[in-house]
Amino acid sequence: MKEKNNRNKWLHIRFTEAEYKKLHTGFSSSTKQKISSYARDIILNKPITVYTRNKSLDDFVAEMILLRNELKAIGNNINQAVKKMHIADNESELIFWSKQIEKFKSVLFSKIDEINLKIAQLSDQWLQE
Repeated sequence: MKEKNNRNKWLHIRFTEAEYKKLHTGFSSSTKQKISSYARDIILNKPITVYTRNKSLDDFVAEMILLRNELKAIGNNINQAVKKMHIADNESELIFWSKQIEKFKSVLFSKIDEINLKIAQLSDQWLQE
């Protein structure tokens, strides 16, 4: 049978502003939903799970999201140009759209180089840590 764990005892604590900020900072980085639960675990020396964020990874992910969106746009442009090239009526249109595709390809390759550079920079940074 499950043992009842009713909490019916109160403990009132006063904090200085600095102490409260320290407690609240620790609470906000923990996985606890309530500050009372966080404080109870500290007092009873129970383990506390803390969220950690890697700023370099956050920055990398933000840059990759931007690059992904740019790659999608470039891919759409290439796709539209290929479709127009396939329905081209004359040779001048065909030449025009093939030049456009070449232009989009060069932009695409420069973005791929940019992605490779960002990955290399991040791997260098992570390997140093």
